[in-house]
This record gives sequence, structure tokens and C-alpha cells, in this order.
Amino acid sequence: MGVRSISDRWTREKGAGAMVLALLCIVAIAWMQRAGWLDGLNVGLMGAAGEARDSAWGGPSIALMRLVTAIGDTIGRIAILAVVFPLLLWWRRRADALWLALMMAGGTALNLILKQIFAAPRPDLLPHLDIVQSYSFPSGHAAGNMMLFGALAMLAGRRSVYWAAGVMIALIGISRVWLGVHWPSDVMAGWVTGFGWLLLCRVWLPARRG
Repeated sequence: MGVRSISDRWTREKGAGAMVLALLCIVAIAWMQRAGWLDGLNVGLMGAAGEARDSAWGGPSIALMRLVTAIGDTIGRIAILAVVFPLLLWWRRRADALWLALMMAGGTALNLILKQIFAAPRPDLLPHLDIVQSYSFPSGHAAGNMMLFGALAMLAGRRSVYWAAGVMIALIGISRVWLGVHWPSDVMAGWVTGFGWLLLCRVWLPARRG
């Protein structure tokens, strides 16, 4: 399988380095969160979300955030992949489809392992407006959609798709705080997890033809 690189060795080192750096950042965020260093950020932002939820436009905003978080949920991601995979196969991009499947499977497993390692409880500052049953850190929504939309942008290779992916990643992350089920630092750690894994897997991204 070809890769988009000037030097395979350099790309592998770069990808591995990015993943190691991401893991170190996740550990640092977890340590600062447990030490209370991020309380001001977490409580401040979630408190602001709670005030917005209670405002005159709180109802429409909650409906929007529930929609966004549903798109970024496991079922939503599977639905998106169920559309993307046949298209890639139709366009004879089987290597891209395989890369996407393996990248998502591995990244999802990584996030689940990290959740078990840190075993962080969900925030209780606001009433939860989404059903949650797993640990809080790092956010699975944030990690999963950083990987999914980031990968789709890489496969498309267009600036407009990168911008659209960035908007979706940001909105889904914000929705988790808005609905009261994640601290902002959980979302931040999820983004770092997904981005690090995506950069590692970029080593095996199939070369673009033509």
C-alpha cells in the first residue's frame, strides 16, 4: 500500500512521535484535572453552558446540541461510514476503505482503553441531557469524530472539506459540554487522542492516484 510521503522512514517516525506526544498530553491533562488545576476552566465553561441552557433561547440550543451529539454518537458514525464505504468501493478506492475501517476500529479501541485506565466519573455540575454509561475521560465523541471527519478530509484532500470537518468536530465537542456529560478537559483530551491517532495512521494513508 502506497503512502503520501517523501520518506517512509521519516513519516513513520513523525507519526509515532505525534502519537507519543498525544499520549503525554493526555496524561498531563488528566493529572491537571485531578489536581484541580483545570477547575476554573471546567466549571466556568460548563457553568456558562448551564446559564445559556436556562436562557430564553435555551430550548432551541439544546435541541441543536442534541442533534449534533446524535450525529457524532456511535450510531451516527456508523451511519456515516455505511454511506462512505460503498462510495469508496464504487470509486474503486478499496485501499482507502480498508484504511478508514482499520483506523476507526483501532482508534475506538484506544479510546476505550484510555477510559478504563483513567476511570474518570462524569461531571455532576449540570443535569445530564444525554444518556451516558461509560467513563468520562477522554471524550469518545470528541476522539471518534476527530478521527472520522479528519480522515474524511484527508481522503477528500480539499480545503473546503477540511473546514467543514473542523466545524463538525468543534460542534460535537461543544455539544458534550452543553449537555452536561463532559468537562471541557474531557473533550480536549478526546481531540488530542483522535488527532494523535490520526497522525499515526496517516503513515499508511493510501497514495492518491492521478
